[in-house]
Amino acid sequence: MTGIIPVLITTFLASAVEAVEMVTIVVGVGATRGWRAVLIGVVAGFGVLAVLIVGLGAALTRIPIGPLRIVVGGLLLVFGLQWFRKGIRRVAARGLAGVQFNPDDEEREWTGDGFDWTGFVLSFKGVVLEGVEVVLIVVSFGASAGQLGAAVIGGAGAVVVIGGIGGVLHPFVTRIPRSFLQLVVGTLLTTFGTFWALEGIGIAWPGGDGAIVGLLLLYLLTASANIALVRRRTLVLAPERR
Repeated sequence: MTGIIPVLITTFLASAVEAVEMVTIVVGVGATRGWRAVLIGVVAGFGVLAVLIVGLGAALTRIPIGPLRIVVGGLLLVFGLQWFRKGIRRVAARGLAGVQFNPDDEEREWTGDGFDWTGFVLSFKGVVLEGVEVVLIVVSFGASAGQLGAAVIGGAGAVVVIGGIGGVLHPFVTRIPRSFLQLVVGTLLTTFGTFWALEGIGIAWPGGDGAIVGLLLLYLLTASANIALVRRRTLVLAPERR
């Protein structure tokens, strides 16, 4: 039997990695789409997790996480690439100095009729997928070490701490111009979507979760290159229009 402290620290750190991904998606989508539907999605996601934990318990370790990653990763890619493209176009049009442009020209939060199902689904899926992975970490490591109680405390503590940090940072995130934030969130969703979808079909990423950083840098470079190309094309065509 492994000691309580090593189990507590290990499950906290491992769960914190998944919690960071969860909170990143929730805060990013909430800041761009509005918080009502996103928070409902978060509550619904945790509700589903609670039902799964109570109903299945240790049997959760036998859930096929691969298909779940494919579905969630594919969904994030669909929305992420759309926002990625729109963000590139808008930032290219206004420049990175868009932090200074007229706020009246900004795209506002989602204000359509009815319920924002896009915000709901993205936050719900992010919470469920990452929540299931936290549960798998807690159950598998806690059971094998004979310290399930300590593992539960470590996993739950990681979600609470990272969630609290996300809550503190949320006011600062909402001050970012929405067009630039859309590019940032689109890049993050595309990064996580690529990672999860390919991992779901069996691809082993070098460095494990550390590959997310490499993907993020790749998409940031892609965005920067495309912004530069669009702006250069606009500057070349501008004299001809005159």
